[in-house]
Amino acid sequence: MATCDRCGEQESMPYQCRLCGGTFCSSHRLPENHDCPGLDEWNDPGGVFDSGFDDSVSQSQDSGGLAAKVPVDTGPGGVLGYFRGNVSFALLAVMWLTFVLQYAVAPALGVEAYSQQWFNIFTINTTEPLAVWTWVTSVFAHGGFGHIVLNSIVLYFFGPVVEKRIGSTKLVGLFVVAGALAGLAQVGATLLMNPDVLGVPLVLTQNGSAVLGASGAIAALMGVLTVLNPNLRIYLYFIIPMPLWLATLLFAGYSIFVSTVGGGIGAGGVAQFAHLAGLGIGLLYGVKLKREGERAPKQLQFGGPGGPGGPGGPGRRRP
Repeated sequence: MATCDRCGEQESMPYQCRLCGGTFCSSHRLPENHDCPGLDEWNDPGGVFDSGFDDSVSQSQDSGGLAAKVPVDTGPGGVLGYFRGNVSFALLAVMWLTFVLQYAVAPALGVEAYSQQWFNIFTINTTEPLAVWTWVTSVFAHGGFGHIVLNSIVLYFFGPVVEKRIGSTKLVGLFVVAGALAGLAQVGATLLMNPDVLGVPLVLTQNGSAVLGASGAIAALMGVLTVLNPNLRIYLYFIIPMPLWLATLLFAGYSIFVSTVGGGIGAGGVAQFAHLAGLGIGLLYGVKLKREGERAPKQLQFGGPGGPGGPGGPGRRRP
């Protein structure tokens, strides 16, 4: 028999606290139930006492976090509450906002669509390849309504799945960095093959290149999932079931074929090399995650925490 250090009750099967070393009955065995002094010095590296609840939702704007710097309420009942843990949908919103800027706001301000000034704002191009702002704007800008709709559908399905595995911050980083590098790869390859077009206005040359669209970034998401779960079942065109590895292989094979024998890396106005570059970045990042122990879910679902869910899959992509 032992005596509980907290209440003095006799206990035939006592519990010893691994933080303070005290002896306690079943009612006071947990550290928080006997005011364990060890809790004040323990940083909980293993998340033993982490309930999984997002404490940030109850923090005020005076907490000093990112939410404190945002003038709009990002709490669960705020205007942007839906995007908490659903950054994929925030990326979608930015894409459509940029689309409106391209084809409505810019022309209203005197920047005609597809003019050189328009290209220098919304695309990575051979005229101004080092215009750093275009490395970001080009990822969210698109070449037409069909283009943005296709990319939106694929991001809607793949984005939340990847976000659930790697977190919102890493997803945004992967999306923007992979998209920018894919566009730069396309323009860089064009300049290597046609160095004389550097700095020449696009309207005056047939060999220049202007890249825009989220396909390179989305291809990176596809690459990550392919490594983490190659047998993930998707539905091509929402109809044809196939494992993700096969869809990725067909996607890469098509881009390689068109780039080599079907008209070049920009055949049909599609940035084929950007697709391959984005996919390659995603595959490499997926290998890194797998080595760190990451695993993807066995079924494709869309919608982050609190968002919608359901089956689906990607089709062919434009740049």
